[in-house]
Parts: sequence; structure tokens; C-alpha cells
Amino acid sequence: MASEDVKQSESAVSTIVNLAEEAKLARARESVVNAPKHNLALLSICKSLVAGGVAGGVSRTAVAPLERLKILLQVQNPHNIKYNGTIQGLKYIWRTEGFRGLFKGNGTNCARIVPNSAVKFFSYEQASKGILLMYQQQTGNEDAQLTPLLRLGAGACAGIIAMSATYPMDMVRGRLTVQTDKSPYQYRGMFHALSTVLREEGARALYKGWLPSVIGVVPYVGLNFAVYESLKDWLIKAKPFGLIDESDTELSVTTRLACGAAAGTVGQTVAYPLDVIRRRMQMVGWNNAASVVTGDGRSKGSLEYKGMVDAFRKTVRHEGFGALYKGLVPNSVKVVPSIAIAFVSYEMVKEILGVEIRISD
Repeated sequence: MASEDVKQSESAVSTIVNLAEEAKLARARESVVNAPKHNLALLSICKSLVAGGVAGGVSRTAVAPLERLKILLQVQNPHNIKYNGTIQGLKYIWRTEGFRGLFKGNGTNCARIVPNSAVKFFSYEQASKGILLMYQQQTGNEDAQLTPLLRLGAGACAGIIAMSATYPMDMVRGRLTVQTDKSPYQYRGMFHALSTVLREEGARALYKGWLPSVIGVVPYVGLNFAVYESLKDWLIKAKPFGLIDESDTELSVTTRLACGAAAGTVGQTVAYPLDVIRRRMQMVGWNNAASVVTGDGRSKGSLEYKGMVDAFRKTVRHEGFGALYKGLVPNSVKVVPSIAIAFVSYEMVKEILGVEIRISD
């Protein structure tokens, strides 16, 4: 009798285990997307674009006050200083323009950065795949991985494509950002700014400062991706300082944030002078630009530049070499969390959107 009870108990346990396994398999089948081959690439593209857009919007909004202060420091007239540093500048904006002043231009920045980040991350993934394929064919090694230099090239390509695609929005964002409480509010918003620039200055004006942007985006975006990906690979393979367990193949969010912070610091330091010149060139040709920059209509310095080299020469001659790094402190404070949040947000959104894809004919 006892033997029969034991057998019945074992049978019941076996049945429960089998049912649990079947339920697990059923849930797994439900999570699988049956996709034909021609839809696989589209799903991957959409996932990359959405993840990149969300990453850009979240990271820029988080540091919007520092972004605005950086631009104000870059373009303010040296004969009429209103912003003397990060803390003083933020306090001044709060006192004169209130909470909304800290986020002025952020709407336009997000409208620009969402498609910019989406295109940038997607372009980087596609460029990386193409470069890796060519590298593997050239070396004859199908297991070869991207070197830091090749990642730099892929990142540079992605940065140029994304920046060029959204540059007009960056240009008007710069002008909207420097408008203060005492400035003649020539622009009421992004679309009004775009239409006004087109009408008064022509279509070419929307790309003022494009050349230093292209030159600057190569080391900035290129180094961002190269340093971030190389650091991740090194940490996973070497597992130094006990940061990750021997059995782990993925980095924690905190470690990825640190990698993103390091990448942002390297990239922005190298490319910063070109960012200053770009902002100054964007002000050229704008009616009452001097009064907007100085805030009260007094301007003792010329805002007219014939080109990138001329802008560099006049900036250094009139204000010294240090002027090329105006706003570096708030930018450094901003860029570390911004880049770190962007990379982590991108990977987390991709993980959330990620589903197993089964290819069907």
C-alpha cells in the first residue's frame, strides 16, 4: 500500500513537472516572432532607430540647463560678461528667467536629437557591420573583430551622416538658446526660426558652421564609439579589478555608465574648440545678433566671420587661445552623464524591444 502511495506521489510530481515544462515552452513560443526574411532587416532597423531616439531624448533633457549655459558662454561678448562660471551662470539664468529659462531651446534640441541619435546609432551599427565584413574578407579570418581604429572609422561615418541630416535644426536651436530676457525675441519657436532664416538669409544659412561641425564630429563621435566599445570588450575579456564575475559575459549598468562617461570625456575634450567656432559661425548674418549675444545691444566685437579659419583667427586674436574652450566646464559636467545615459538607455531600450526572431521562408 505504501509502495502504491509512493508511486502515485512520484507520478503526480512527474505530471506537475511535465506540465510546468510545457507551460514554459508555450510561453517561449509566444515570445517568438515568426518573421519572413524580408522583414528581419526592417525589424532590426526599427529597433535601432527607436532605441537611438529614446536614448537621445532622455540624455539631452537630463542635462538641458548645462547645455544652454555652455552655448551662452561660447558666444557671449567678452566686453559684456554676464556668465562667469557654471554655478554663477545657472543662478543668473534662474534669477532672470526662472525655471523655464534653464530649459530654453530644449524642445528644439530634443526634436533634433531624437532623429539625430536614431540615425547615428543605426548608422554606426550598419557601418560597423560593413567595415567588419570587409576586414574579415581582407584578412581571411571570419572570426576577426573590429579594432579600435575601425570602430573610430565607423563612429565617424555615423556622426557625419547624423549631423548632416539634422544640421538645420541644430543651427536654429543655437539661436533660440542664446535668446535671453533682454534680447529681441526674433524667433518664437523652431518652425518660426527655420522659416525666418530661409526668408531673410537663404537656404545656405541653415548650414552655417557645418564645416567645423563635420571636422569636429569625426574625433568626437568617432572616439565616443571607439572608446566605449573598446572599454566594454576589454572589461569583459580581462575582467580587471574584480568589476565583473568570471562567469559574467555582460557588464552591469553602473560599469556601462562609467565606460560611457570615459568615452564622452575623451571625445568632447578633443573636439571642443571646433564646437565653439561652429556656434559663433551660426550667429553670423542674424539681424540684431550682437544684441542677442550681449543681451543689451552693446557690442564692441565683430560677429562677422568669412569662414572657419577666419573665425579661429579672430577668436584667438581678440580673446586669446582660452576662448576656444569657453564653456568647457559646464560641457564637461554635462557630457559625462549625457553620453553615459545615452549609451545605457540605447542598450536598455534595445533589450526591452528585443524579441527572438525566427526566420521563415
